[in-house]
Amino acid sequence: MNHLDALPPWTAMLVGVLVLLGAGFAFVGSLGLLRLKDFYKRVHAPTLGTTFGAFFMLAGSIACFSLVHGRPIFYEVLIGVFLTLTTPITLMLLVRAALYRDRVEDWQESPPPSE
Repeated sequence: MNHLDALPPWTAMLVGVLVLLGAGFAFVGSLGLLRLKDFYKRVHAPTLGTTFGAFFMLAGSIACFSLVHGRPIFYEVLIGVFLTLTTPITLMLLVRAALYRDRVEDWQESPPPSE
């Protein structure tokens, strides 16, 4: 016997929808990584898509395990906080490194430095 057998049908539907939404956002972000041509355009799609996908997955996990255990479970909130803090910082560092590389190599399409 599994603990998930005790999950009410409406909860299972809610968790299923949240997990599918999360998978859909992650898939769209991955498609954006493949389809966009330039690095500066390409860096936004997976950042936003996978972050939203992870948040929907976390919401589904919180809903599922809170109802299975009969009390609020918020361990996954720490994962969401970690993603919220690290994803924009990683995006900013990657873009700055690419801008520096492009300016050193005198690439013509790089944005001019802001003064």
